[in-house]
Amino acid sequence: MLSQVGLDDITPIAIGAGILGTGGGGNPYLGSLHLRQLIKEYGPQTTINPYDLADDAKVVIVGGIGAPTVSIEKLSEGTEMLRAIRLLEKHLREQFDAIVIAEIGGSNSMNPMIAGLQAGIPTIDSDSMGRAFPEIQMSSFLFNDDVRVAPFAMTDARGTNVVVPQTTSDKWAERIARNLVVSMGARGALADTVMTGAQVKEYGIHYTLTLAHALGRQVMQSQKDGDDVPQVIADMLEGRLLLRGKIVDVERRTTKGFARGTVTINSHSGSDQLKIELQNEFLIAYMNGEAIVTVPDLICIVTEETGEPVTTELLRYGTRVAVMGVPAPEKLKTAQALDVVGPKAFGYDEVFKPLPGGVIGKELF
Repeated sequence: MLSQVGLDDITPIAIGAGILGTGGGGNPYLGSLHLRQLIKEYGPQTTINPYDLADDAKVVIVGGIGAPTVSIEKLSEGTEMLRAIRLLEKHLREQFDAIVIAEIGGSNSMNPMIAGLQAGIPTIDSDSMGRAFPEIQMSSFLFNDDVRVAPFAMTDARGTNVVVPQTTSDKWAERIARNLVVSMGARGALADTVMTGAQVKEYGIHYTLTLAHALGRQVMQSQKDGDDVPQVIADMLEGRLLLRGKIVDVERRTTKGFARGTVTINSHSGSDQLKIELQNEFLIAYMNGEAIVTVPDLICIVTEETGEPVTTELLRYGTRVAVMGVPAPEKLKTAQALDVVGPKAFGYDEVFKPLPGGVIGKELF
C-alpha cells in the first residue's frame, strides 16, 4: 500500500479516483492542482494503513460538499478544510491524530491529503464508500449506531464558519449541511464524523487510496501500450463493459445543492441506448428501458480511446465513451447498508441485483 503521496502519485490518483467516483466527488484536475502546490511547499503527504492506527486515535472526515458542476466555476480559497478542522478541534477541545477519506471520488480523494498537509497530520488509506455518494449519511461509518455525523463544522471561501454541535439524526445532519452549503453558493468544506481508530478499522472500506493509485497507473501504462483501456479497467475492477458509444443527450441541472439529471448514450451500431440517472454521481443505468446496474454498484464512464474518467460536470454531447458496471464493496451490500445506499434510498422502485465479484476494499496492491 501507499506510505506517502508525492508529486508523481498525483496524476494516477486523480485518474483512478475519477473512475471510482462514478461521476462525482468534485473535479479531479482542480484537486490535483491544489495538492501539487502543497506537496511542492510541504513535501509528500504521509498515508497510513488503517490497521496501524491506535485504537484510541482521534480521527475526522474532511472534504468538499456541494454540487460538482459548481466546483469548476467557483474556485476554493484554499484553506477552507483546515479552518473546518480547527473549528471542530476548538469545539471538542481536542486535536485530531489523522484524517480519513469520506469518498474515494474525484477531488474528494485528494482533499483529505490537502487538509492533512495543511494541518500536519497523516491521511488514512481508507474511506467510507469505496466510490462517491451524494449525501453525508451514505457512509459505512454510519451504518452502525456508535458513530454520528455531528458535531460537524463547515466553512466557505468568503470566511463563513459554522459549527453544528448536535442533530437528531444523520439524515438531519445532511439536510442542515445541504441548506448551509446552498447558502454558501453550493460549495463549501466539511469536517465531520469524529471517530476512534478502532471504529475506522471496523467500519472503513480499506486501501481505496492505494487502489485508485494502482488503477491510475494501469490506465497510464495501457495508454502507452496501445491497449483497449476501458477493457483493462473493467478487468482490473472485476466489472463488465456495458456499452461503447456516443453521448447524444445531457439533461443536467443544479438544484438544492446537487447536480441532477440524465445522460443518454447510443451504441455505435445504434441498436442499444443507455440512459443513466445522476445525482452528483451516476446512480442507475437503463439499457433499452431495463435497469441493468443500480446503486450501490458503480457505474463508471470513461473516454473510449484513453480511458480517462468522464465526471458529471464534464458530460458533453458527442463524446465517445465506454460505460462499465463495477461491483461495490461488500460493506455496501448488507441489508442495513441498502436501506441507506440502495435504489429505494434514492427514490427508485428497483430491486438491487449485485454484480458478481469485486476488488474494492481488499488489500491487493
